[in-house]
Amino acid sequence: MHVAVQAIDRGIWRNGVASEGTRFIPEETPLALTYNGGTYAVMMGTPQNLEDFAVGFSVSEGIIKSVDDIKSLDIVRLDDGIELRMWLAPDDAARISERRRHVAGPTGCGICGIESIAEAVRPPAVVSQGPSFTPEQIMAAMQAIAPLQSINLQTRAVHAAAFWSPPGNIVALREDVGRHNALDKLAGALARSRTDPRGGLVLLTSRVSVEMVQKAAAIGAPVLIAVSAPTALAVRSAEAAGITLIAIARQDGFEIFTPGSRIATRHATEVANVA
Repeated sequence: MHVAVQAIDRGIWRNGVASEGTRFIPEETPLALTYNGGTYAVMMGTPQNLEDFAVGFSVSEGIIKSVDDIKSLDIVRLDDGIELRMWLAPDDAARISERRRHVAGPTGCGICGIESIAEAVRPPAVVSQGPSFTPEQIMAAMQAIAPLQSINLQTRAVHAAAFWSPPGNIVALREDVGRHNALDKLAGALARSRTDPRGGLVLLTSRVSVEMVQKAAAIGAPVLIAVSAPTALAVRSAEAAGITLIAIARQDGFEIFTPGSRIATRHATEVANVA
C-alpha cells in the first residue's frame, strides 16, 4: 500500500547526546504516466492526489487542452510504483506518440527527457490580464498556506502549491516532495473543479525556475507568488508570458520582478488619481 507519510525509527545524535526516536517522513515512489497504453514519462513523487497530478501534468505538458480530453483515467498500484493510465481520443494519442519521452524523472525534475535546448526554453503561453490584488491580499494569501500543509506539518520536507481567490480563500492546495509535481497537482485540481485560474493567485513554497513559469502559463495563471527567489530566465519567461512574478514573499513583504500592473498599491492608486 502506498501512503504519503511513513513513520521511521532512527538514531539521533544532538548536543553531544545519543538517543532514539521516530520521525515522520514523506514517501517517494515512481509514478508512470501512460497514454493509450504507452508510457510517456516516469516521475518520482508523493503518492497522493494522483488524479490531480495526472490531469495537471497532461495540461502543463500540452498533451491535453482540458480535462475533457481524457476519456478515462485509472490509478493502478503496483508493488514497485503506481501507473496513471489515461486514454485519449485516437487523434490526440497519435500526436503525442511522436514526442513520447520514455524517461525517469528524479524528484524535482521539471524538464527531464527534453531532447533540445529550444524545447527546454520554449516560449510560454501568454496569459490574460485578470484582476488586480492589493499587497494585503497577497500577504494574507501567503500566510494562509502553512496551516493547510498537512504533510509538511508532519514532515517539514515537502513543497506546496496553492490557489487563492477573493474574498480571501485558499481554494486548493497540493503537496509533493517535488515542487514541479506540487504545481502539476494544483493545475489538475483546478482543471477538475472547473476553477478559472485567471481570477486568483498561484502560490508556491519553493523557488521559481523557468519550468515553474511555463507550467503557470500553461494553466493560465496571471500572478505567480513564491517564498524564494526566481532565476533570471524565470523572470524573462514570466515577462514574455505576461505573468506578474512576485517572489521572496515573507511576513514583512515581497518583491515584484515583472511589471506589477496587477498589484494595486496605494502609491499606484495615488498616481492614477493625480493623472
